[in-house]
Amino acid sequence: MLRSDTSGPDWNRLFEIASGQAGYFTTKQAAEAGYSTHLLRKHIHAGRVTRSRRGIYRLVHFPPSEHEELVTAWLWSEQVGVISHQTALALHELSDVLPAHVHLTLPAAWGKRRFRVPPDVVLHHADVLPEDRTWFGAVPTTNPRRTLCDCANNGLSPELLRQAAQQALRRGLVARNELGDVDRALASFGGLGT
Repeated sequence: MLRSDTSGPDWNRLFEIASGQAGYFTTKQAAEAGYSTHLLRKHIHAGRVTRSRRGIYRLVHFPPSEHEELVTAWLWSEQVGVISHQTALALHELSDVLPAHVHLTLPAAWGKRRFRVPPDVVLHHADVLPEDRTWFGAVPTTNPRRTLCDCANNGLSPELLRQAAQQALRRGLVARNELGDVDRALASFGGLGT
């Protein structure tokens, strides 16, 4: 529900929105709290708000969090993207993977859209079902089973894929019969092992 600017800006509402997103909010969310772009610029100049990237802002005095880059990538995707692939592996603490970029899966229909992708984001296009999602703080991420399948189908190194799958099995995050894609990816590399 969009608020009209005639009711005035509501700092508490803006803070409530931002607090669930590691201190970040979008231009659209600011408008819902009664803040025009002109008023946002005033808050930037006053040092209360900073611009993170186009259309995404952060409350300056909000405590920093460990994975803010995930929040800004998710907000950039209009909150439809899902953190996935190597980034999701790292969040689930599966394998020694150290992703240099944020991997984000957008709906398959977005594959035809043209837009400027942030330099720190690697895009994938597929539909992620609700049962294949979980939450990591403020952002949705693929669950361990979906993450392993995505990595298997996207060419993650056999060593890291094997390590991730074995760790997920040991921790009870997946069942052996859910790893068909992993088995196929590792078939010519000695299989999953034990």
